[in-house]
Amino acid sequence: EEVVSPMSAAKKLIDLSDEDLGQLMGLVRGSDSVELKLTVPDEHHRSTVAALGMDPLEAQIRQVFFFDTPDLALNQQGIVVRARRVQGRGDDSVVKLRPVVPDELPDRLRRSPGMVVEVDAMPGGWVCSGSLKGTLGTTDVMRVARGGRAIRKLFSKAQRAFYAEHAPEGLALDDLAILGPIFVLKLNFRPEGFGRKLVAEMWLYPDGSRILELSTKCAPADMLTTAVDSRLFLRDRGVDVSGEQHTKTRTALEYFSQHIPAAAPA
Repeated sequence: EEVVSPMSAAKKLIDLSDEDLGQLMGLVRGSDSVELKLTVPDEHHRSTVAALGMDPLEAQIRQVFFFDTPDLALNQQGIVVRARRVQGRGDDSVVKLRPVVPDELPDRLRRSPGMVVEVDAMPGGWVCSGSLKGTLGTTDVMRVARGGRAIRKLFSKAQRAFYAEHAPEGLALDDLAILGPIFVLKLNFRPEGFGRKLVAEMWLYPDGSRILELSTKCAPADMLTTAVDSRLFLRDRGVDVSGEQHTKTRTALEYFSQHIPAAAPA
C-alpha cells in the first residue's frame, strides 16, 4: 500500500521524475475516480472533530471483516478480501487487487457493473486498485462470522473468479481465517466553507487504538484542484496534515493476524 499524494500534490509533483509523473497521470486517467485520504494524528482527533463541526451522532455504524491466512498471504500479494455489515443497509463484500494498471485489466472485467478502479492518494504516496464489489442481505455476514455459512457464499461467481485468478494457487476462499470485526463509525458531511463532501471514518481497534481518516472523492480530471482546495481548507481549520500516515486495512490485518483464536481440539 505504498501510497506522492495529491493532498500535498502541488509540492510533491514538482519533485517527481518525468517517468513517475507519467505513471501517476496514466493511472489517474485510466481510473474511475480518485480518493484523497489523510489520517489525523491521535493527539489531534478531538480538535479535528471540533474544527470541522462533526457530529458523532450522525455517524453510521459499520462492522468490517477481513479474510486472509494467519501469515497474511493474500495481503502480501496485494489482495484484500472483505465483507461489511452496515447499519440500516444490506451487507456487502469486495475482492480488491492492488496495485493495478487500469489499461491492463481485461475488458470483460473493466465493464463489469461491480468493478471500480480507483487511485487512493495520501501524503507520501498513491496506489491504484481494482475492486469487484457485491451486495448481500442483512444477515449474510453475521451467519458466516458465527460459523453457520461458508465464506465463499459471501461472494458472487464473478468475485470468486477474480479471487481465483490472483490468489495463491490452492488457497480457496473457505480456507481463509476470519479477521475481525473492526468497529467503524462513518460520517458523510459538508463542513461549512467547503464546497465538497468530506468523509470521516473512525476505526476502533480491540486494543484501544484508533485511526481517524478524512477523505474526499473526485473525478480524475479534478484531482489537482481538489487536492489543493482540500489541503488549504484543512490547513485553515487547523487540521494537522503533516503527521505520519496509517492505513486502516493493514493495521487491522496485522492486529487480527496475531489474535486468531486457536482451533478447538478435534
